[in-house]
Amino acid sequence: MPHASVNLRVKKHRDALRMAGLRPVQIWVPDTRRSGFEEECRRQCRLAARTDMTDEATQRFMDEALVEVEGWTG
Repeated sequence: MPHASVNLRVKKHRDALRMAGLRPVQIWVPDTRRSGFEEECRRQCRLAARTDMTDEATQRFMDEALVEVEGWTG
């Protein structure tokens, strides 16, 4: 009956999470293995890059944010 013990452990784990005030959710994400996924990513990236290049306020924000990250790494 190994299957039953796994089910019991999962139930206990989920019950503990619920007791901690959490709840399970289901999230759907794009299937990266699907035909056409890679090209669609490229298309959306090109579109976002074009938009970002014309958005002066966002570019100014990014430039200002870069000043604040100095020393954040290693």
